[in-house]
Amino acid sequence: MSILHSLVSGISGGSIEVVDLTAPLSSGTPILQLPPPFANTIPFRLEEISRYDDRGPGWYWNDIHTGEHTGTHFDAPVHWATGRDGEDVSQVPAQRLIAPAAVIDVSQEATKNPDFLLEVEHVRAWEGEHGPLPVGGWLLLRTGWDARSGDQEAFLNANETGPHTPGVSVECAKWLAEEAPIIGIGVETVGTDAGAAHSFDPAFPCHAYLLGAGKYGLTQLRNLDRLPPTGAVVIAPPLPIVGGSGSPVRVLALIEK
Repeated sequence: MSILHSLVSGISGGSIEVVDLTAPLSSGTPILQLPPPFANTIPFRLEEISRYDDRGPGWYWNDIHTGEHTGTHFDAPVHWATGRDGEDVSQVPAQRLIAPAAVIDVSQEATKNPDFLLEVEHVRAWEGEHGPLPVGGWLLLRTGWDARSGDQEAFLNANETGPHTPGVSVECAKWLAEEAPIIGIGVETVGTDAGAAHSFDPAFPCHAYLLGAGKYGLTQLRNLDRLPPTGAVVIAPPLPIVGGSGSPVRVLALIEK
């Protein structure tokens, strides 16, 4: 039996489980809110073209109105100033869109402290238990934040000082960009950076360091609690938008049962 036939047989037979890591995309999907004077993306919206009526008697279809960075989405290097000469989403090599994943679970820490930051020492401790981060793979950060994804206000968790969501420290973001063998980071929050990252130096270090290093980001993931710390394979193909800085994406994970 060929490798590909074994894969298909495993999926159809149930020995390989397909876990959907994608939040459903609708007008209620939480979106990032930047303060003035910065511009913001639009909420997702469907505009009906026809639905079995005189505009089109036998078919139903819609126009979609959305931003590149709405819902579960892929960040390409060109999204950030530090990666302005890097790949847009159409230029990301297809083979990089299927990769192994390491899942670091800090949900207990994030529940106690919504401003929790992942540090290099946390990653080193995880490696001490599970082995090194996968070469050419994803680091997925489980914080439990996906439980808030049905409520814009709870998801952004903002007050007069700004949003408060977990993320990655400046030192750790730099280390992940420059020393770790991963291709990118995936998170459950609205963006790859912590809510307070606007006040970091540099601001938004995951964007600045990882995208500047030609790595990628995945955001608004869910169901990371269903993945093992190691062994999952992630499939994350964005739309190949020419010149695009990002794209909504349906992220799937394969795990052996």
